[in-house]
Amino acid sequence: MEHQSLASYIGAAAGTPPKGPMAIIMAEDPVEVDTTLRHHLQAGFRDVLLLAPDAIPMPKGMEDKVHRIAYDVHAEGALMAAVNTLIDAFPGLWIYYCFNAEYLFHPFCETRTVRDLLAFHAEERRDAMLTYVIDLYAGDLDRFPSAVSLENAHLDRSGYYALARQDPENNWHPKERQLDFFGGLRWRFEEHVPSNRRKIDRISLFKAKKGLILRPDFTFNDEEYNTYACPWHNNLTATVCSFRTAKALKANPGSKWDIKSFHWHNSTGFQWHSQQLMDLGLMEPGQWF
Repeated sequence: MEHQSLASYIGAAAGTPPKGPMAIIMAEDPVEVDTTLRHHLQAGFRDVLLLAPDAIPMPKGMEDKVHRIAYDVHAEGALMAAVNTLIDAFPGLWIYYCFNAEYLFHPFCETRTVRDLLAFHAEERRDAMLTYVIDLYAGDLDRFPSAVSLENAHLDRSGYYALARQDPENNWHPKERQLDFFGGLRWRFEEHVPSNRRKIDRISLFKAKKGLILRPDFTFNDEEYNTYACPWHNNLTATVCSFRTAKALKANPGSKWDIKSFHWHNSTGFQWHSQQLMDLGLMEPGQWF
């Protein structure tokens, strides 16, 4: 289904609002748009929105499954603007957002859908879920110079760490149940990454409500949404396995020629399975899920 703008999609959905959960996928380029859409459809999202410029067409076979919305994806703050517009339009809806060549994994996603995940999370009185953006990259850049290969995908099995998130409005004391997470390619090649883009945590799954705003650092204006767990016990977390950083580092003239390989002694092949991510400690199954 094609829509000329975000406003036209919202207008068309006014009569029969989406039930959700909704996946918003912003296509910055044509790389793996098809597989990104298919992955999230198979994950159990009822509504999948592809925000893309005119140069990126709807993948074949997706016309009846995906809403393609013409959108200026390269405008300043494009993702936040789109997400906040949809939050305002559909309060009460569970929403997820990512870019192309990014793939959501949650505990036991091979047998449990994202709807199962959110039903359990909501029962724990949680309205948002922390996700870690785990960098994927081709193990052989000679064969895959764009750094993108699903068959040759690798990730870092260690090198992740967290720092207390300071509160500037409270004498820079640490915020309760909030941490800034780092690691992956943004850590190993930090000289090529602006300091305000080095974090790997996102609140990628959340329940929309009036007044909620997604900020440029992928946190919300409601501080409880930004916590990694409730006060009583650990909650579910998920991962967004992403080629986006590797792709950017190999496309940017400032880093393209400096990086001959992303492979190091802590690289391991990505198995495209949630158990590997849990075994590496990259996501948390919570108390029961």
